[in-house]
Amino acid sequence: MRRALRPHRRERRRRGWGLAVPAVMLAAGLLFSATATAARGTDLRVDDSVQLRELIAQRADEIAREDEIARELRDENESLTDGLAGGDDEIAAERDRAEAEAAAAGTTAVHGPALIVSLDDAPRRGDGVLPPGANVDDVVVHQQDVQAVVNALWAGGAEAMTIMDIRVISTSAVRCVGNTLLLHGQVYSPPFVIAAIGPADRMLQALDTSPGVAAYRQAAVDFGLGYDVRQEPDRVMPAYDGSHELTNAEPVR
Repeated sequence: MRRALRPHRRERRRRGWGLAVPAVMLAAGLLFSATATAARGTDLRVDDSVQLRELIAQRADEIAREDEIARELRDENESLTDGLAGGDDEIAAERDRAEAEAAAAGTTAVHGPALIVSLDDAPRRGDGVLPPGANVDDVVVHQQDVQAVVNALWAGGAEAMTIMDIRVISTSAVRCVGNTLLLHGQVYSPPFVIAAIGPADRMLQALDTSPGVAAYRQAAVDFGLGYDVRQEPDRVMPAYDGSHELTNAEPVR
């Protein structure tokens, strides 16, 4: 009797599979359709960091164009101010006061003996193997490394400073995206060069006693990061000619 029942049980199993397969195929089709609709022709697995870098590059181009327009308007404004100052004592006095504070504000070119600090990522091997005990973050320059050098130079008496030949002012902010530096809307790749005009001895001492710089220098020894300090007898630093507008967050309404 049991042998007689086996063919019947196999037939029921085949009928069950016959009903299940179309249901599975229908569900898979619905899933693929939903995925295609959500993606709208794009890759759902795009790396967020790639999208961020592309967005920053796009914004950098826009800022460069806007800076050029702003530069032309400032030149026109200065020309008009000089013309009016010739016949208006009040305007002339305000212009003279602004010119007296221009060096401290970073809006006029300066020159003098400078200290130059260069920070660079560790060289990569062709096979991608990292130094012993290192991870990917250990072999690149980070925002805090650049900021540590900047802070130490100011503490050592720096009178004027540039990062990547861009004049540093009171509203300058150092930001890193991956292994690139974002400064005043422009993106820069390493090596990152920081220059400071001021008393070399005091600035060197400030670099030597800075905990942040000390940590970076140790990483340079351990993982091959680039760290170079040199003096320059007379370095010219350009005036800052970017936007002075301050922006802030606003509540969503």
